[in-house]
This record gives sequence, structure tokens and C-alpha cells, in this order.
Amino acid sequence: MPSVIGLLEERERAAAQRVEVLRAEADRVLAALREAELDWERFVVSRETVVEVLAGPVGAVETGTSASGDPEPSPSPSPSPSPSGAVPGSVVPAWCEGLVVSVLSPEYQRIMAVVDASESALTCKELASGLGVEPVAAKVEGVRSKANRLVRRGWLVKEPSGRFTLAAGLRGGGS
Repeated sequence: MPSVIGLLEERERAAAQRVEVLRAEADRVLAALREAELDWERFVVSRETVVEVLAGPVGAVETGTSASGDPEPSPSPSPSPSPSGAVPGSVVPAWCEGLVVSVLSPEYQRIMAVVDASESALTCKELASGLGVEPVAAKVEGVRSKANRLVRRGWLVKEPSGRFTLAAGLRGGGS
């Protein structure tokens, strides 16, 4: 009859071997994940660069990317654009002297109107509240994303405190 200690040692060796096999597999999967994440990041940067390059001359209205930054086909002629020519989902054009808020899509026009109506700089939560958006994290982050896009394009200024205000050339009327 085999000893109990001998049986336990045999099972311990088998368990240790199984752990080593799984660790090797986990290392392989983590390496593949890192490689895939780097590829993904490269494509995101490439797409963002192409969108900026395709923006053309400063002040031109861009199409081809939704407000969330995801690529989408250019709008077909069937949706009727607003009188200003801006369609929901249009890419935010870079602001320049003489460019009016009406070139922005309606969702960005609403953000600009709330910031313009405020007497002080707004946090994202205050901005979301002014837009009538439920102040839950996911919704506030959506507003933050849009506000940051307006900052990158020169329509808004983000203070070090994280509050948003109109860019200097847009004060008084927002257009």
C-alpha cells in the first residue's frame, strides 16, 4: 500500500506542472493582448490624424466622422441639413475669426449656447445639467468628450481647474 505522503507529493507535482503550463499560456495571451492593443492604438492615432488632415482649410466643415469620433460614411443627400449646413454627427471644424456657431452640429451648438449663457466657467456636470442631461457618470463623460473636442478645435477654453469657458474671440453672442 502506497504511503499517504507519497500520494500527496505525486498530486502536488502534478498540480505544480499544471500551474506552470497555465502561467506559460497566460504569458503568451498577455503578450498577444499587448501587441493587439498597440495595433489598435496605432489605428486610432492614424484615423485621428487623417481626420485632422482632411479638415482642409481652417473653418471648413468636416464630414466623415461622428461626434463620438467613430468613423461613419459621409451623410447621404437624403437627410436634410439644417439651414446652416451642419448635420448631426458632423466633425467640429477648427474655429477661426468670422466662423459662426451655426456651422456646428446642433448638439455642439447647444453646448456653446449653455457656456455662452453662463456668467462663469462651467464644470462638465454643470454643463450637462444646463443641457438637461441626467447627471450620471456616463452622460457627463459624453458631454466632457464633446466639450474637449470643442477645446481642441478652438471654440472653448479649458481652465486648469477643468472648467470650460468660451474662447476669447467668441465672447458676447457666441458667434
